Amino acid sequence: MRTLRKDIVISERSQAQFRNLTDFCVGTGRVDLAMQQEYQEQLRAVQDACHFRYIRGHGLFSDQMGICQVHKDAEGNRHTEYCFTYLDRTVDAWRETGLRPFLELGFMPAALTDSPNTIFYWNAHTAPPRDMDEWTALVKATLRHLVHRYGEEEVSLWPCEVWNEPNLSGFWENADKQKYLELYRATVLAVKEVLPGMKVGGPAICGGTGSQEWISDFLAFCRDGKIPVDFVTRHAYLGQTPERRGRYLYQQMAPVSVLIEEMRRSREIIDSFPEFRGMPMYITEFNTSYNPFCPIHDTNLNAVICAALLGSLGDVSDGYSYWTFGDVFEEQGIPPRCFHGGFGLIANGLIVKPTLWAFSFFAGLKGKCVYRDDCAVLVRRPDGGYEGVLWNLCEDGEKTLEITLTVPMEHEAAVLMERVDERTCNPLRAWHVMGEPEDLNSEQLAFLRAAGQPSAEILKAEIQDGTATVRLTLDRNALMRIRILPAERRSGAGYDYSYYCED
Repeated sequence: MRTLRKDIVISERSQAQFRNLTDFCVGTGRVDLAMQQEYQEQLRAVQDACHFRYIRGHGLFSDQMGICQVHKDAEGNRHTEYCFTYLDRTVDAWRETGLRPFLELGFMPAALTDSPNTIFYWNAHTAPPRDMDEWTALVKATLRHLVHRYGEEEVSLWPCEVWNEPNLSGFWENADKQKYLELYRATVLAVKEVLPGMKVGGPAICGGTGSQEWISDFLAFCRDGKIPVDFVTRHAYLGQTPERRGRYLYQQMAPVSVLIEEMRRSREIIDSFPEFRGMPMYITEFNTSYNPFCPIHDTNLNAVICAALLGSLGDVSDGYSYWTFGDVFEEQGIPPRCFHGGFGLIANGLIVKPTLWAFSFFAGLKGKCVYRDDCAVLVRRPDGGYEGVLWNLCEDGEKTLEITLTVPMEHEAAVLMERVDERTCNPLRAWHVMGEPEDLNSEQLAFLRAAGQPSAEILKAEIQDGTATVRLTLDRNALMRIRILPAERRSGAGYDYSYYCED
């Protein structure tokens, strides 16, 4: 096994650039799943650890939400009514956990299109509307209802994205760019009619051939037609070279640097338009694989790849949203087992996956950044201590990373370490050793939940000449949060720790 050694030396004048937007947004499956108990339990657990601000998901106007209801009377006349029962339950469930919606306007209600084209297990309709006026009436009625229920000031804070991945024929019939642009124009004008202050954007494209051209053409269309646009959205996935085995997909991952460079190119395209220079770009979906049955999502490798992404995505975007927070998710069918390669930060059964801790650790980084590289981010805390996230990404074999960290520290300090690696926080391996049971009994479930928790270690910092030195070892695909905190002793009168204990 190879060993790599790194010295990180922090001085009083150390500083580094780091834009931490980890808590901006998180993805969810089909939005009406928010009414399920397991979904709500997973969301509360994720929010307790990560404190996301927005949530984005598919299917706002799909038939499962029941908003658009069309019927004919006895004379054969067509009537449209709107029902917001499930919308209210969904939004209320999100708001109870401190989240605001990042609205994705889609998919098409079956009653508004003549096309049979659908996607997913739950048959999301992907074609343009038969009549654009019917579509915009739906959009306006929905926003007016939300304003009535939650208030104009509140709803105006919810970003609004038009459709999802229209550059893929599966999500938008024939990937017809011109028809998407027409949909965007009609939709954004409808939104602004109801809520002039609501921020609206697109084109919500994924990567691949021609994706950057979509961004350029979208902005040119908005510029030339003087069509409102407040932000640009796109998606980012690392998966490539897919290999299918049964219902599961296995992929090699592109290097993190390749994805960051792709996002940087999108940023440059936006800034090449004088009218739109500096406009926000949001990555409204990102992950390793784009498939909800790819086993990498359950691994420690996924956690450290995401840590590397969280260390860099703020350089090239104004917000990013992990796809998704939980495994209550049905795009390709109902998940059959607790571990099945689902996108979520938490597995069904409330079993925390290692990747959740990458988001939790980064979300907690508050303070002035003093160091950043491709395996560490460190900040100086307001209380005079230091906090950091470190990771050891091993995609090409075994290696151990040994770090010697030196920071200014005059007085006694405690070093708190939370470790997530393949030995200490790996519920997937525990499930595998159990025989990969499809149905968990209470004993197995309790153990897997415990196996999803980081190990906690504490030691005294070595203080010498006004500096603290900490020596850390990260095994393969390890993730660590470290806090170096002042530890001024305040023992109670007569209390003697050393009477029974040794340091």
